[in-house]
Amino acid sequence: MSGDMDKPLITRRLVDSDSSLAEPPSEAPKVGIVGSGDFARSLAIRLVGSGFSVVVGSRNPKRTARLFPSAVQVALQAEAVSSPEVIFVAVFPEHYSSLCVLSEQLAGKILVDVSNPTEQEHLQQRQSNAEHLASLFPACTVVKALNVISAWTLQAGPRDGNRQVPICSNHMEAKRTVSELVHAMGFSPVDMGSLVSAREVEAMPLRLLPSWKVPVVMALGLFVCFYIYNFIRDVLQPYVQEGKNKFYKLPVSLVNTTLPCVAYVLLSLVYLPGVLAAVLQLQRGTKYLRFPDWLDHWLQHRKQIGLLSFFCALLHALYSFCLPLRRSHRFDLVNLAVKQVLANKSHLWIEEEVWRMEIYLSLGVLALGTLSLLAITSLPSIANSLNWREFSFVQSNLGLVALVLSTLHTLAYGWTRAFQESRYKFYLPPTFTLTLLVPCVVILARGLLLLPCFSRRLTKIRRGWEKEDTIQFALPADHTHAQKTSQV
Repeated sequence: MSGDMDKPLITRRLVDSDSSLAEPPSEAPKVGIVGSGDFARSLAIRLVGSGFSVVVGSRNPKRTARLFPSAVQVALQAEAVSSPEVIFVAVFPEHYSSLCVLSEQLAGKILVDVSNPTEQEHLQQRQSNAEHLASLFPACTVVKALNVISAWTLQAGPRDGNRQVPICSNHMEAKRTVSELVHAMGFSPVDMGSLVSAREVEAMPLRLLPSWKVPVVMALGLFVCFYIYNFIRDVLQPYVQEGKNKFYKLPVSLVNTTLPCVAYVLLSLVYLPGVLAAVLQLQRGTKYLRFPDWLDHWLQHRKQIGLLSFFCALLHALYSFCLPLRRSHRFDLVNLAVKQVLANKSHLWIEEEVWRMEIYLSLGVLALGTLSLLAITSLPSIANSLNWREFSFVQSNLGLVALVLSTLHTLAYGWTRAFQESRYKFYLPPTFTLTLLVPCVVILARGLLLLPCFSRRLTKIRRGWEKEDTIQFALPADHTHAQKTSQV
């Protein structure tokens, strides 16, 4: 390797400049690490900074010692695993067999497996890396931990990464020991059960935004549909019927016309499942019956759908600011000025259009500002500082305000255009009329649910009230036996 990639993650200069890595006291608990890679170096620095005495086992101590701070002892592997009771195995799983020569020194010790398989290895292998390590060293206690924490997170501290560290093992005492060690490093240990759960724990780093797949596919699908629809109306129709070449609109104009449609529909899809859930609860007369799977998954993805809506709305605002910078826009302005001079018109001021544009822009800014507030409060650092009532008020009430503002923004944009025959190109209605369908249904349904006849009943159901015929209790055949056991 050449260039920057052959440089170690933690350099000698970085290690020496950290004043917190002083020599630990002699009575500090000793921890061993087998391996000298990037993760081992970051782990050693974090352990030393947490008050532990660290000894690192390497096949070539003289070469790797300069990569570790002076507070860390670097020795041969056999020497490094002799005294510590807890040893982190920071080598690749394919090299586990090379540690079998240390079986006698490792007997009775706690081995912490920090490895992760590749996605292909995880699909092909039936057992986890931790279970494989346990099969090679039956005299040891294997604990799976710290595999979800990267070397950079260990180096920078838990404030820059997830604090939760899943831990699993077949021995409770070993889990307790490793949990205390993880907690001392500044992380939050989470008990995941026995070592059988290691396969699930090792799959966690392999997941690439699992909760975002469905919302992203939904947003891309809406974008493609609206983009094709706008292309037919704004580019293909003038080219076919009038012979005008407007393909220059593809990169900016069509994208800017499509983005608000996607943002508007996505925002309405955030609150539509809540309406459907309320209708189901009113129909069933109870809250204890499970929602259908599709509705349950939809409810769980509302946060991601809302953030994608904000992202599209933000892009729409940025594209709108760029519209006057286009050369085609300047050309249209020049043509308009020439036509005005040739027609001997003193001005082209149209009072109705001026008011429409002013109201349209004002409502758009207000809607984007409300969406920004919703996006900020969805961040964990902000959401954790709010109580449940505050969080519910922002996400529910202000979310509906944002939906209403977006609806008014769309109506102000349409104004009377929906009733002009020239707007129906290829007999297709304007795009904004299509986007109004779902949001208007959501707003109307939410308004109906606020009526006392529905809101009171829904409140009673969510507080535990049920219809009389919702749950029926059947008495056992032996009524006498039922009376005797009724108090149990």
